[in-house]
Amino acid sequence: MMRDTKIAFVTGATGLLGNNLVRTLLAEGVQVRGLARSAEKARQQFGDLAGLEIVEGDMEDVAGFASALEGCDTLFHTAAYFRDSYYGGRHWAKLKAINVDATGRLLIAAHQAGIRQIVHTSSIAVVDGKKGQVVDETMKRPAKGADDYYRSKILSDRTVMAHLYRHPETFGVFVMPGWMHGPGDRGPTAAGQFTLDFMRGKLPGIPPATFAFVDARDVAQAELLALRQGRRGDHYLAAGRHVAMADLMQLYQGVTGVAAPKRKIPAAALWIIAGIQEAIARLTGRPALLSLAAVRNMRNEFEHSRFDPTKAQAELGLSFRPMEETIADEVAWYRVNGMLPAPATEARRRSRP
Repeated sequence: MMRDTKIAFVTGATGLLGNNLVRTLLAEGVQVRGLARSAEKARQQFGDLAGLEIVEGDMEDVAGFASALEGCDTLFHTAAYFRDSYYGGRHWAKLKAINVDATGRLLIAAHQAGIRQIVHTSSIAVVDGKKGQVVDETMKRPAKGADDYYRSKILSDRTVMAHLYRHPETFGVFVMPGWMHGPGDRGPTAAGQFTLDFMRGKLPGIPPATFAFVDARDVAQAELLALRQGRRGDHYLAAGRHVAMADLMQLYQGVTGVAAPKRKIPAAALWIIAGIQEAIARLTGRPALLSLAAVRNMRNEFEHSRFDPTKAQAELGLSFRPMEETIADEVAWYRVNGMLPAPATEARRRSRP
């Protein structure tokens, strides 16, 4: 059954996925109400895009924006607490409050407002396999023993599934992104910060890590396709391509002309660096640049980043653009928006003794 939307509500509208989803929907003629914590940040991100109405609000206070759900036919839920949970310390209370409990309140408010179509942004965090194994949507990760952020996404999915069980008249579908890159990452996310650090020559070496690299624009397309063609209650991987850190840095070098680091950083050194960073963070109150949680996640997920795109390709028609295109567009966006210097300026700076 083909479904569509005329007025969509998008949470996390100014985020990397959210802003690309907003633009994808507007290009399809859909009116969008975008939830943003800051109207000023939304103005910086979108300017005065026709068809977009910004709703200022926060997932920690769903009741504060619930009235804006009235009149919408579809909820695209992209907002999540993520970045700060890898900045040192423990964050389970906040992860549960926003990713699980607030999601439940959002679904209740959406149903009361008459919304009967939901596209929920899940994650590759909710599935897992053995080292080197290709993982598909059926291979669920148990919540017990999972990284705190991963556990919050698993429980968030369960919250959405429970809502669908209680409301059989509601259509709901899940899209599972990998490590998203692309233009519009004003935050920036950890992915965007990686790109900025690479371009500024701030990466000290090559850690032992692998990723599922995907363009946020492809994930946005997956969300629209999942609404139109997905099966109720099903998950669809939009994880992109497996890549090792060394190979990813070589792609960056080839696209940008900036030399990639050559020195490999052993895993043992990462633990030491993270421990020092967390100690500094506790003393200064500033977030750790590399936290123990981030290293733990990197080590646990090493060679667990191969995901099977077959279902999304066959049922949704999803495809992924080349990684080189994503890198080029991401870097270009940072330059246009003043977060990286123009190429000539960068070259002059690097040539100085």
